[in-house]
Amino acid sequence: MRAIGSAIVTTEGPSGPAGFLALSTSHLTAEPPIMTVAVGQSTSALGDIRKSGAFAINYLASDAKHVLNRFVGRDAPKGAERFAGLDCSRLETGAPILPGTVGAMDCRLEEEVERYGTILLFGRILSVVQDGDARPLVHFGKSVLSI
Repeated sequence: MRAIGSAIVTTEGPSGPAGFLALSTSHLTAEPPIMTVAVGQSTSALGDIRKSGAFAINYLASDAKHVLNRFVGRDAPKGAERFAGLDCSRLETGAPILPGTVGAMDCRLEEEVERYGTILLFGRILSVVQDGDARPLVHFGKSVLSI
């Protein structure tokens, strides 16, 4: 078991903003600057990413549990409702950048690979924002920790 940052992947779809809690994210290469995102095939926002050709990876800060709660759990809002009342910003691709992040990467979708019911998205980083004073919100097992 390992600790991972709480990463919400967002995009702008035809019906408004969409997003999900990533299964995993990882830096792949420095040149070109590529990130990977693992997403389940049945995730509704996957179609929006394919249509827009872009996504943002938002790493949540420790004081953003209220944002995380919008993207997890059975009682969580769905679709664009998850973004209601959030003051999102936008970078180059137009994908929403959530408030309360340690940092976010704005990516253009370059490729995808399917394995075992999971889609691995490859995105070229176009721009980055970060808050050097923020502390990350971390998942470890079934716990969400503020460090």
